[in-house]
Amino acid sequence: MSMVLALVVCAAVVTLGVGGLLAFAVRRRLIQRVGGTFDCSYRLKMPENASTLPDLDENGQPTSAPVPATDGKGWVFGIGRYSGDHIEWFRVFSYAPRARKVLPRREIEVLGRRYPEGQEELALLSGSVVLRCLLDGAPLELAMSEDALTGFLAWLEAAPPGQRVNVA
Repeated sequence: MSMVLALVVCAAVVTLGVGGLLAFAVRRRLIQRVGGTFDCSYRLKMPENASTLPDLDENGQPTSAPVPATDGKGWVFGIGRYSGDHIEWFRVFSYAPRARKVLPRREIEVLGRRYPEGQEELALLSGSVVLRCLLDGAPLELAMSEDALTGFLAWLEAAPPGQRVNVA
């Protein structure tokens, strides 16, 4: 009797595990079905010790890029999806059907780009480029491939007339 119970419990655990993986795959397929998606890591927690705002000259233009924090903490793998004048960002390892973050084009200001350093190389996908931005004045870092970065910057520059766009 205990052997049958153990087999039933093992079968239930395996079924739940396979079902969970299948749910991840179906969710990702549904997100990508609309098109215009790219792999994009998002730094949810910016380090407190990092200088995030650049110095400004008399014209209000940045004179230096913020000091990057390269401790590798706070990065989350995700999928970005273009949707009109904003980007929807979804966590990869989540069952949530809605975007975790929405990034409106008019509120994104690109400050610069850099390659991952130190622990970040382990936290991000191989070949990623870190894009340092301000999102409505708050620091933001995104990491994506060179190809995705080219598309992202082109999308920013393709803003409708009259929108302020700042691409470094």
